[in-house]
Amino acid sequence: MWLKPVPSCFSMLKPYCSATPPPPTTLKSITAMKTTEEPDVGIFCYISQLPGFRGILKQRYSDFMVNEVDTEGNVVHLTNLDAPAETVKEIETKTHDVTSKDYTTEIESFRSLVDPDDVERLEAIINQINSGSEDSILPIVLSPDYDKSHRTAVHNFFKENFKFLVTDTVDGPDASSKCIRVRINSGGQNSRGRNSRKRKERGDKPFDSRGSDDWSENVGKFLRFHLYKENKDTQEALGIIAKMLGIQPRSFGFAGTKDKRAVTTQRVTVFKQLASRLAALNDRLIGIKVGDFCCVKEGLVLGQLLGNRFTITLRGVVADSEDTIKASAIALGKQGFINYFGLQRFGSGSVPTHLIGATLLRGEWKSTVSLFLDPREGEKNAITEAREYYKETNDIEGTLRQLPRHLVSEKAILQCLKKCPGNYLQALKAIPRTLRMMYVHSYQSYLWNHAASMRVQKYGTDRVVLGDLVYCKGNETEKVSEVVSSKCVDENGNDTLDPNDLDDISGTNLPEESLNLVKAVTAEDILSGNYTIDDVVLPMPGSRVIFPENDIAHVFHDLAKKDAISLTESVHNVKEFSITSMTGSYRRVFQKPMDFEWEILKYIDGNKPLVDTDFDKIAKTKPSSLNEDGRLHDKTKQSECLDNDIGLQTDDNGAKAKGEELPQAESLYDTNPQETQTALKLSFILPASCYATMAIRELLKTSTSVAFHKTLN
Repeated sequence: MWLKPVPSCFSMLKPYCSATPPPPTTLKSITAMKTTEEPDVGIFCYISQLPGFRGILKQRYSDFMVNEVDTEGNVVHLTNLDAPAETVKEIETKTHDVTSKDYTTEIESFRSLVDPDDVERLEAIINQINSGSEDSILPIVLSPDYDKSHRTAVHNFFKENFKFLVTDTVDGPDASSKCIRVRINSGGQNSRGRNSRKRKERGDKPFDSRGSDDWSENVGKFLRFHLYKENKDTQEALGIIAKMLGIQPRSFGFAGTKDKRAVTTQRVTVFKQLASRLAALNDRLIGIKVGDFCCVKEGLVLGQLLGNRFTITLRGVVADSEDTIKASAIALGKQGFINYFGLQRFGSGSVPTHLIGATLLRGEWKSTVSLFLDPREGEKNAITEAREYYKETNDIEGTLRQLPRHLVSEKAILQCLKKCPGNYLQALKAIPRTLRMMYVHSYQSYLWNHAASMRVQKYGTDRVVLGDLVYCKGNETEKVSEVVSSKCVDENGNDTLDPNDLDDISGTNLPEESLNLVKAVTAEDILSGNYTIDDVVLPMPGSRVIFPENDIAHVFHDLAKKDAISLTESVHNVKEFSITSMTGSYRRVFQKPMDFEWEILKYIDGNKPLVDTDFDKIAKTKPSSLNEDGRLHDKTKQSECLDNDIGLQTDDNGAKAKGEELPQAESLYDTNPQETQTALKLSFILPASCYATMAIRELLKTSTSVAFHKTLN
């Protein structure tokens, strides 16, 4: 049952801070830093002075559930695993129909585009198809090609002239080359269709698939489904599904990444794939399920969500009294929390992402590359050895062989340095755009957190003060002379999204409200009472934002100045690594959880889940689909699953991720399973870009760092 609120006097409470703001972290102090702590990134204030209490966050990954909230406000759940009656009929292309014509003209045109050897390969595959032996035809791989524009021309040539063939790009014989692979178009709709082969016979990479060319015009071209996953991040889960379907992971669209150590449900779209194909994967997927299929006209893109609904269970709760827990929960619902960027925004390694961002903003390209490649504290031995090997030998090839695949930035830098020795700027630009922009955004977040803490310290949390920034209301927008967009875009108009905040960030885009106009509060505004503390925002520095017209503006400039960074002038001409080339954005300083509910639970067995997941609710009618501890398992043996053929990278904690369940943490810690323990269950919705861990921090008055909660275990 839901517990009733207890009396409290929140209006009398004043904010307090847990630590004195630390001095800016410099490159010299990085070597001594093992993990980033909250004060290091400006997180040191709370709204209320209520005492905190002990509670373990994410003791089980099922204690942290995330359900996406779509743009219409609907909470996304997995409710049905079955494919609906297909509204799309697959019409298989008959190869003898498309190859009955003479392709001499097309082949001659192809001859002017590629090497003679490639022409012979194409002629051979066409002859095989015409001979009726297409079921045994293997793909052909064209000669290595170093020119992306030329590869694009070849792809387009096949698309226009040989519709019964499809192409994709695979790695070439060396790090800087790519090859085009050509195969028979099986429509991409039937896993047992023409030219279907076991993965090991196809090579390491899946075929690219553009979906069926014979898709009905009466339905949307995208299949939308709900992705349910346990203890996997979004990219990992979609990578597994993509390999099972024989398509590229980039074929999927989604609104935002979801936390890895959690149970999450979100919407995903894929181009022209039958629901029956995906539904058939459920029996073989481990820790992943798909369902609730429908066809839609448009695919999902990052940012197309209102937020997420979080269901969080804090275990092992210990407080002075139950009244302390109740009062803290009520305070969180009524007052909210300081809308800090959480620790995960700044990375989990010993080199925080905002420090890398600072070196980029200063134009110190060589120093930035060193930050990426030099040995770090706290990494696995294999990675440390690879980093030390490079520092001692400067052997790029040897280092690349040692580095694991998930170190995307490091591998991209080294591959570029191999081609362009000493060109450190070009090496940094080789990092995928969304990754390299994350570092500059992280520095913006670092400044914002410090400014938010100073705003709370200096002016409190109960009133608007002169010079505060607020979103305009009503007709007051006419008084603002300049339209200020607060969406994080660069000068080229490209969204600078951050899909790497994987923990519990609620989405990757700023809310729609960010498009509103912003103004500084005047004395007239204060007298009118038009604005409340909930309206106050602070800027993410950029060229088109305004700063508060009070002392808080100095925090941004003074802190940046200590890092030798100007927020108004750039010391280099590389726009993507310059704050002055970004428009900037705004973020609310205080955030209240919406649709907030809480409940105190009692439990004895720490190995038992306390809240049903979406799959639990479905599986109640299919009890054989669960293990004794309530986790997903396959109906077939793991050794028979395709996942065992798919080599997944090892996660940062060294746990194996190759088609096997990761153990739940609590089995290591429950020393007295017969003792009754207390848990606090919280359920609430946060808008996009808000961090649930910051709400938990306000409740517990303790650090949200992973290292701290491991000590509680």
